[in-house]
Amino acid sequence: MSENRPGPPAAEHREPALELLVHGVGGTTPQEMLGDPRTVRVTGDGTAGIHRRTDDADAEGRPQDPEGERPGGPAAGRARPIPEAYCWSNLTSGNSARALWLLLLPFMVANLAHWMRPAAPARHPAQRIYDVLVRLVALSLTVLLTAAACEVALDLVAWQCAASARCTGGKSWLDPIAGGWWSQPGRRLVLAALLPAGLTALLWWLSHRTWSAYESASPPPRPPGPAHPQPGGERPALSLPGFWYGRRLVSRLRAAHTAAGLLTVATALLAAALDHDRRPGGPVPAAWGWAAAAAVTAGWAATVLVVARKGRTESEPDEGIDRLASTVLPGAALGVLVLVAGYAAWPRPGWSSSAQLPGTGAFAWLTLLQGALAAALAVTAYVLHRAAPPGSCAGRCAMGGLGGAAVALLACALGGVLTGGAAQRVADWLDKDGTPGVVGGAIAGPPVLLSWQAAVIPLLLLVVLAFALGAAVHAARERRRLTPGIVDAYEGEPRELASRSRQIARAVAWARLTDAAPALIASVTAATLLLGGGALAGAARTGLPPGPAARTWPGPLPAVADAVQALGSWLMGALVVLLVTVGRRAYRDAAARRTIGILWDVGTFWPRAAHPFAPPCYAERAVPDLTWRMCTWTARTGGRLVISGHSQGSVLAAAAVWQLDPVTRGRVALLTYGSPLERLYGRWFPSCFGPGPLRALSEEVDCWRNLWRLTDPIGGPVLVGGEDGEPEVDRGPLRDPLQYGRTPEHPLPEPVLGHGDYQADPAFDAERAALLDRLAAVRDGAAVPSQGAPAGKPVPAGGPEADGGPHREESGAPAG
Repeated sequence: MSENRPGPPAAEHREPALELLVHGVGGTTPQEMLGDPRTVRVTGDGTAGIHRRTDDADAEGRPQDPEGERPGGPAAGRARPIPEAYCWSNLTSGNSARALWLLLLPFMVANLAHWMRPAAPARHPAQRIYDVLVRLVALSLTVLLTAAACEVALDLVAWQCAASARCTGGKSWLDPIAGGWWSQPGRRLVLAALLPAGLTALLWWLSHRTWSAYESASPPPRPPGPAHPQPGGERPALSLPGFWYGRRLVSRLRAAHTAAGLLTVATALLAAALDHDRRPGGPVPAAWGWAAAAAVTAGWAATVLVVARKGRTESEPDEGIDRLASTVLPGAALGVLVLVAGYAAWPRPGWSSSAQLPGTGAFAWLTLLQGALAAALAVTAYVLHRAAPPGSCAGRCAMGGLGGAAVALLACALGGVLTGGAAQRVADWLDKDGTPGVVGGAIAGPPVLLSWQAAVIPLLLLVVLAFALGAAVHAARERRRLTPGIVDAYEGEPRELASRSRQIARAVAWARLTDAAPALIASVTAATLLLGGGALAGAARTGLPPGPAARTWPGPLPAVADAVQALGSWLMGALVVLLVTVGRRAYRDAAARRTIGILWDVGTFWPRAAHPFAPPCYAERAVPDLTWRMCTWTARTGGRLVISGHSQGSVLAAAAVWQLDPVTRGRVALLTYGSPLERLYGRWFPSCFGPGPLRALSEEVDCWRNLWRLTDPIGGPVLVGGEDGEPEVDRGPLRDPLQYGRTPEHPLPEPVLGHGDYQADPAFDAERAALLDRLAAVRDGAAVPSQGAPAGKPVPAGGPEADGGPHREESGAPAG
């Protein structure tokens, strides 16, 4: 059928129409999405699949009703699409084991930093520097995690506790290393090294397994076709055919991070053995120690080189594998670890362990390195932000383009809290009768730096609390300011319901707090940088925990230092215990697993471009699923399709439409509602969802409509279209609630819907029908109708405020 052939009016088309529904964060069931308890999965599997009502399973094969109603459905007066539901929630909250992904939270946060780059040209020299810096930050987190496991297993257990009769008392599980052949310090360390080495192997296995299960879905083939470039002549990144398939980089980074974990264990063993062998006349040949040191150094150099190599190749699906790096590097690192383990286990008469394990000062150097990398990343991001084309940010970029650097620093801080908390709690558990690191304790305890880092946590929480209180005060003021104008959006409604106006105004005011997230992240980042630097300097200068170091301070300061250190240590450990407890609960409770899955719905949308041990990217399965479905259904039936996405589902829907070939895209309409495309993704990920990419998407998709509400804390307008005669994409703000007070048709108060239930608004059906009509008109070459229904009553009291924020109407009234 020729796409330009004249045909009957849109309402008389006999080809089928399909609505592909995509749910948002947290997921829902096919029965809830389709409004029918009887559903059937038509394609897909138990992890992600497409479902229909049982009555619609073969709807395309039935004759179209002469009156134009939906195939197989009740009379409706005009054609309605066949509803389909794509359910992807099991990608993030399926089986019980996924709850343990909570422990990988720092890795996920570091991976987000890669995608928060400013919208500078792709060929800018600073782009490669940014990539390398983020990957090095991610590598340092793997080293930090493995070093923390070494601190617990090698230092606290095998080096300190096993050498103290007071500590081993009542711990029968320590008997094998407290006496006999394994009692020599080097052999105890080798045996304890099985824990961090096993942890590294587990992370490698999880990364390999999750890639095969979630991210190995290849995109559909598509013929080359024109694409609307962004300013500067570049295609939007999400439209590139290889964006959602980066096997080569993930495989190479997995090998490098595995090697880094094994080399961290080898370095810890080597530091202890070399510290003893510095004495002349030792029993171990000096050549063995020098060979082991050279092998470890060469292994680290090779690992950093592999990490710093070329990043993602997005112009084509990256299906190849770097065999040398992916197979040889981890095997070589394992060989180095075996060599060092043999060296450490060699008999050394008279070797005894005391105080802390040699080499624990590496935590300070690692913290300093992470701070330097974050600072370099901030400078690079600033350069890229200055090089971005005019209008690529439109004043909406979070933190002036420095969001990636801030998030990378917070990932390092979060990793330090988790690892330090684990070490503090294990030390307290081992030395039940005393306090580790204090006179009278059975063991020396973890490094002093961890105590200083613990002491700054209460101060950091005070910053967050002060910001939260300020936000609450601001929301209360906004509510009072907005309340008088709320009723103006409702004609013919009773005017005496002041409590109703306050309820609606409160919802609008609290929804606007989402736009304060950049200020919160900036405040926490600045406080983290200052307090972390102070902790590092205090630990290096005094060599004592904060409490003992403050003994000579005047007035109540020593008592305050003791209290802050104790509270911070407790908070560090409490966070670790909380994560473990939540993970255990989620293992048994499907509802808790679903709650945890909401975190990953947002955090694991992006491919693993920086850290291969981060939780898997569900979009590398979901986006190809949606693209394949749209391509194959439109090619088989020749029908019209509207992909309808809510919340995070709107991001998946937009990403899938970007991947379509031009012919298929001409048969597809995009309906988004409660969408964070601009409000969250556009601000934090400007290179992929900034004004340029969203404008290009609106030019490529003839039929796109976006619905939003003032009471929605997540969704908002996409702020594209309406220029040079282009159709306006946004419709809103929609009225919420639909009715102000009680009416004969609505005798009970209507709820404030906020982020949910957009389909209950009459505007939803109207916009969907208008999109299908527009698709038919474009297909037949007829005059294109206006996109969407009239917006209804305008926003009262003057419209948007002077700052241009899309959610800051002067009256705050949720207009229809």
